[in-house]
Amino acid sequence: MKVLIIGASGFIGLPVAQALVRAGHIVYGVTRSDSKAKSLAAEEIIPIVAPIEDPSTWLPLVATLDVVIEAISGEVKVLSEMLLTSVTEAAKQYRPPHAPKLAYIYTSGSWIHGDNRKEIISDTTPVIQSVDLVSWRPLLEQKVVTNPVLNGIVIRPALLYGRSASILGMLFKTAYEGKVRWYGTPGGRYALIHQDDLGELYRLAAEKSAVIGGLLFDAANDFTESVDDILQKLVEVSGASGYEYIEPTNLFEKAITTTLLMRPYLARSLLGWQPRKASLVDYLQIYYNAWKATAGSATLSSDFIR
Repeated sequence: MKVLIIGASGFIGLPVAQALVRAGHIVYGVTRSDSKAKSLAAEEIIPIVAPIEDPSTWLPLVATLDVVIEAISGEVKVLSEMLLTSVTEAAKQYRPPHAPKLAYIYTSGSWIHGDNRKEIISDTTPVIQSVDLVSWRPLLEQKVVTNPVLNGIVIRPALLYGRSASILGMLFKTAYEGKVRWYGTPGGRYALIHQDDLGELYRLAAEKSAVIGGLLFDAANDFTESVDDILQKLVEVSGASGYEYIEPTNLFEKAITTTLLMRPYLARSLLGWQPRKASLVDYLQIYYNAWKATAGSATLSSDFIR
C-alpha cells in the first residue's frame, strides 16, 4: 500500500508510520519541520515538509494513494475539518471514476464518550455528552464515516503512554520536581493505550480499510487503571514526597479528570488487534525513566490534545 500520514512526526503519527513501514508499505510522512524530515527519512518514511494548514504540496499524491491517516496536533478543530474537505475534493479531482475509494482514517479521541464513573463504555455506545473540550468532535466523526467520496474510518485513542509520555509527561514532571500533583479527585480510573499498540491498530485498520469503512474504533487496553494507584506508584518510583489532587483551571485540565470505564471490542473482533504492552502501573519505573530520557520534552498544553 501507499499511505500518507499527516502529522507523521507526532506522538501518534510516528509509531503508526513505523508500524506501516515494518509491514512493508510505502509511507509518506507530512511534517512541519526540516529537522523532523531527516528523522522520518532515517525511519524509511518519505518526508514531505509542509504546513498542515496548506496541503497543496501533497494533495496530488491522492491520485495513487491507498490510505490517508490524519494524526495532527495543534488547532485540531479547524485543521481537521479543513483536511477532510481538502482530501475529499482532491479525490474528486485526481482519482479516476473507476478507482476504489480512498481510505481516510481520522484520529479522534476517547474523551468523546464523556466522564462516567458508573457505566461501561464500548465502541458502539451512543455518544450522549462529550467532554466540553471536544464537544465539537461527534459531528466531525459523522462527517468522516458518512463521507460519500472517501472510505472514512475513525479511531479514538484512550489516554496515551510510553516514551515521551504525551499528556502524562506533565504528571511525570511534577514528580521530577518533588511532589506528584494531578488534576481530579480520588476514585478516578483511566482507559489507557501504549503508543506502540496504537500504531499496530492503525496498521491493521489501514490494511483492512476496504472492509471496515464507516466504522468507529475505540483504542484502549483490556482494563482500566486506578488513578490513585498510578499516583502512588509514581511517588514510589520517582522518590517524590507524596501526591495530591488539584483543581482544574481550564477545559483541558478538566478533561484530564475524565474517568472512562472502556471495554472496546470492535478492533479485537474485526481486526484481530490485541494490545501487548505492560500496564502503566506495572512498568511505571520503565515509563518514567523513558520520559526522563527525553529531557521532559512531553510537557504539553491544550494545543496538542486530541
